Amino acid sequence: MAEKQSLAGEFKAFILRGNVLDLAVAVVIGVAFKAVVDALVKDLITPILAIPGKTDFGSLSFTIRHSHFLYGDFINNIVSFVSVALAVFLFVVKPVNVLIERRRAGGETDPGTKVCSECMSEIPALAKRCAYCTSPQPAVS
Repeated sequence: MAEKQSLAGEFKAFILRGNVLDLAVAVVIGVAFKAVVDALVKDLITPILAIPGKTDFGSLSFTIRHSHFLYGDFINNIVSFVSVALAVFLFVVKPVNVLIERRRAGGETDPGTKVCSECMSEIPALAKRCAYCTSPQPAVS
């Protein structure tokens, strides 16, 4: 029979799992990265895109029936979002895609996987059916 862990023991095991720690590190780095991108947008990109006489979009606004609309801050946030998305694409997505293509071109597969005989997807080596096309798979010898 399995021993029952205390609540504190279960919590400690949960916190020390790799995926929780990885997520915590990713959030902290993401927050720091956002500060860098916000500074980049505010201090470098916004002045380049400046509307004549306006070097800070945050102050752009208009009023309709005593309601004040701060559209400049919205523009800053859009520029910031696009900058973050571009940075993630160029520095994470593209390099990972290049590595995956090199791996496929070299014929390398993970030792714990095999290629489906029908749809050529990578599936677990012990799989009896493909998770993508559901075709039966030959037994692994």
